[in-house]
Amino acid sequence: MLKTVAQKMGVKEGMRAYFVDAPASVLEAIHLPGLNSSRTLHDTFDYLHVFVTSQAAMDAHFPKLVQHLKKTGMLWVSWPKARQLGTDLALPHVIRIGYSHGLVESTTLSVDTIWSGMKFTFPKPGKTYHNSYGQLPSTTSAP
Repeated sequence: MLKTVAQKMGVKEGMRAYFVDAPASVLEAIHLPGLNSSRTLHDTFDYLHVFVTSQAAMDAHFPKLVQHLKKTGMLWVSWPKARQLGTDLALPHVIRIGYSHGLVESTTLSVDTIWSGMKFTFPKPGKTYHNSYGQLPSTTSAP
């Protein structure tokens, strides 16, 4: 049996969720389970999903969303594939912006015919992350 996009994403029944600029047709294509969705960004969430068409929009949304992401949660970013919808986003940009805000990528998938999706999570303590497209902010401070 084929997995739904939601299953591939790791979205589970009852997760606390928040969506930014999600097209209704895309949410239908994902086949989401029953979620505890919020219309406002308050407290913390298991699953955040932002749909963006520009680097500027992603960079603007990301720090606000990171503040509301549970330490064990996931923040999905979706952007148009192959420069559709006039986007200036591509995989290297998405990774760079995510890393610049302290999250690391783990999974990339096709959400539908227009949108790609990438999962970001908090880095695991003690693990070193090397990505040619992005670098985590320095966690060391000068004495």
